[in-house]
Amino acid sequence: MAETALPNGIPVSPYPAANVASVGQHSPLRYPGGKTWLIPHVKAWLRRVRPKPDLLLEPFCGGSIVSLSAVIEGWVEQCCMSELDRDVAAFWHAALRHGPALAEKILRFNVSRDAVNALVRQAPCDVLEHGFRTLVLNRTRRGGILAPGAALIRSGENGKGLASRWYPHTIARRLNAISAQAERIGFFEGDGMTLLKAMLGASGTEVAVFVDPPYTAGGKRAGRRLYAHHEIDHGGLFALLDDSSAQFLMTYDASPEIVGLIRKHDFHAVQVVMKNGHHNRIPELVITPRAVFD
Repeated sequence: MAETALPNGIPVSPYPAANVASVGQHSPLRYPGGKTWLIPHVKAWLRRVRPKPDLLLEPFCGGSIVSLSAVIEGWVEQCCMSELDRDVAAFWHAALRHGPALAEKILRFNVSRDAVNALVRQAPCDVLEHGFRTLVLNRTRRGGILAPGAALIRSGENGKGLASRWYPHTIARRLNAISAQAERIGFFEGDGMTLLKAMLGASGTEVAVFVDPPYTAGGKRAGRRLYAHHEIDHGGLFALLDDSSAQFLMTYDASPEIVGLIRKHDFHAVQVVMKNGHHNRIPELVITPRAVFD
């Protein structure tokens, strides 16, 4: 049974935010706003979706921990994900087409400020180099932020400096695991709304949809700071999902605008109380077309 509702009237989920150490780590990226904490909700949701989905659609994939977990851990047969950011898209193209070669480049790379700055200055010559550049910057910039102006790590974890988030053997192992499942992972470079409209109109496949758009509703600035592409029609997204009758799980910041859209479309939501990087407790919304987590 869900706990007492918070002030906005939405109940607290009976599933707490997952401890990162307790969840399988499948993405090589350290993505700002990543959803490792949400994995127990995703697993429970996919087990309850009927009819059982053949495909998980993730239109704003970023680090793609949800799609990767669903495929690698066997919750769905296939996933299809999309990303508009050309640097992040280049990484996924490289990981899915040239995973072993990318893993080898990671194992050979010696992290230093000079080496990373050289990558920043040099335009990539192909998709493998571009994906490698994205991964290196993601792992050596503060918070994994790839947006213009992001700074490199300084003191880092336990004072280890620039290499404090650089685990080449772990990253290579994750890349090889992705390569082993590449035939089950589809990737589309482009606007997630475009992919949603196309896939939700398709027939013959049972599709579940995981939606994690940039958090810019209600004037929130996090999405503008963290992502190169952050503009989205939040009302249009809600209407699209409502019109489609899709089985979806959507996650959002608990802003008044989003609470209003949930009520307008008669969706169901629970809140998961998180701790941010400053140890403040903040609520995140988990939204479904009908009650799942009561």
